[in-house]
Amino acid sequence: MTGTNAGPVYRFSSCMHILPPSFLDELFRVSAVPGIISFAGGLPDASLFDLQGIRQATEAVFDEHGRAALQYTTTDGYRPLREIIARRYYTRLGLLVSADEIQIVNGSQQALDLMAKILTSPGDSILIERPGYLGAIEAFSFYSPVFSPVPPDDEGPDPDYLANIIRTEDPVFFYGIPNSQNPSGCTWSDMRRREVADILSGTDCLLYEDDAFGELFFDGKPRQPVMKHLPDQVMMSGSFSKVVAPGLRIGWIRAPRPVLAAFNRAKQAADLHSNLFSQMVLTEYMTRNNPDEKIRAMGREYGERCRLMTDLIEDMLPDTVGHTNPVGGMFLMLTLPDSMHSMEIFEKGIQEGVAVMPGVPFYVDDGGCRTIRLNFSASSKEQIEAGMSRLARVFRDMA
Repeated sequence: MTGTNAGPVYRFSSCMHILPPSFLDELFRVSAVPGIISFAGGLPDASLFDLQGIRQATEAVFDEHGRAALQYTTTDGYRPLREIIARRYYTRLGLLVSADEIQIVNGSQQALDLMAKILTSPGDSILIERPGYLGAIEAFSFYSPVFSPVPPDDEGPDPDYLANIIRTEDPVFFYGIPNSQNPSGCTWSDMRRREVADILSGTDCLLYEDDAFGELFFDGKPRQPVMKHLPDQVMMSGSFSKVVAPGLRIGWIRAPRPVLAAFNRAKQAADLHSNLFSQMVLTEYMTRNNPDEKIRAMGREYGERCRLMTDLIEDMLPDTVGHTNPVGGMFLMLTLPDSMHSMEIFEKGIQEGVAVMPGVPFYVDDGGCRTIRLNFSASSKEQIEAGMSRLARVFRDMA
C-alpha cells in the first residue's frame, strides 16, 4: 500500500527537500495588496514597452509567415534572431560572435537551470557573488551543489579571495553579474574584469557571465564583458526581457561550442525549443525599429529614477543607512545599522504601505540581515517619492 484513506503519499525527489524556501511567493502576495507601493520586485516599467511597434511586428509575422510561425522549430532557435544577436555583439561591443555560438532560451532564467544541469554533479563547488542573484541560487540548488560566496570590494569580486578559492575548491564555474548586479546594483571595473579573466585562465573553472542589465547603463555606454578576454571559458547570457518585453520570454546564451552542444541536448530534452512565434515577432521588431535608441532612452529614464531614490535616501533616512550607487540596471542596496534587521523593515514596511526586498534570500551563508534591495525601475517618480516617505516613517518608528 502506498496510500492511505486520506489519499496517496506523494513521493517527491530528494532535491525538493534541500531547496531553500522561496521568499518570492510571500513577496508577490504582499505586493499585490491594493495601495502597496512596491520597491521589492524586479520588473521593468511596462509603460516603456513599445506597444505599437510590437503590435506591428506581430501583424507582419502573421502576414508574411502565416502558419510557419505557429509550427515547431529547431532547438537552437530561429536563425535570423540569432544572427541579429550576433551582429549586435559586434555593433555594441566590437565582439565577433557567430550565430552558431548562440542558443535561444525561454528567458535567461532557463539558461541558469540548463547550464547547472549540464555542468554540476551533487557536491560540486559553484562560486557565486556575495550577495548573489536569488533566481540563480534557486535554479542551481536543484542540482545539490556546494555554494561558495565570493565577497566584493569596490571594484568587483575580491581577486585574492577568488584566486585562493579556485585553488582550494576546484569549482566547476563562477556565476557573476558584472553589469549592474542584482541585488546590489554594483558594476565591476574594467580592471577587475581583466583580473578575473587572468585568474580563471589556465584553470578548469568556467565563468557564467549573466548580462541581463548590460544594455541599461544610465550613460548609454557599454562596458566590455569578461568574455572578450577569455571566450573559451565564458558562457554569457542575455535577455530581451529587460529591454523589449519580459512576456515574450526570449533570452539567449553564448557559450563555447562544446558547452553549447551539451546545452542544446539538455534543452531539447526539456522543451524541444523556445516559442517560435515570439522569436519571429522579436526578429521582425528588431529589424523594423531602432532598438538601441529606445533602450538608451529607457536607461536614461531609469537613471533619473535611481538618482531620485538615492537623493531621497540621503535626505530622509538616518545617516547610519548606507546605499550603493548604481550606474545602470534596476536595483540598489541599502546597508542597515546593527540595531535593525531587514526582515523587520520588510514587515513594518507592509504596515506602512511600502514593500522592500530583505537581503536574506540573496545570501547562501545566512547573511543579509543588514541589507535591503530596492527596485527603482517599476515605480514612477511620484511613486518613488511617496514610497520613500513611507519607508522613512518605518525607520523613524524603529529608531
